[in-house]
Amino acid sequence: MTLSIESPRPNLITTAAKPPVSQAEMEQAVRTLLIGLGEDPDREGLRDTPKRVVKALQFLTSGYRQSLDELLNGAVFHENANEMVLVRDIDLFSSCEHHILPIIGRAHVAYIPDGRVIGLSKS
Repeated sequence: MTLSIESPRPNLITTAAKPPVSQAEMEQAVRTLLIGLGEDPDREGLRDTPKRVVKALQFLTSGYRQSLDELLNGAVFHENANEMVLVRDIDLFSSCEHHILPIIGRAHVAYIPDGRVIGLSKS
């Protein structure tokens, strides 16, 4: 896999500015799921669950709404380096699109710079 950083391109990842459904509609969908699972979403332990589920899913999918430029925040530097660069233990949060289950872990990135390094440890 090759990461190209030849020229800055705004909004490398584009998404809709606003979800096609409201926060309330998403929370209602979670309530419906709870009822379908045989739960009572109005009982004390579940009252705020729809709000929490929507908030968690919005956090886990927040990367889809970020551009690469925004993420790197200008952290691309000219460097006369030709040795491998390794950044370890980058926290990773995502979601399985098939099951809507969280994926939480750590990633490691290694690359050989071609006149530029990416400041991953600062982003």
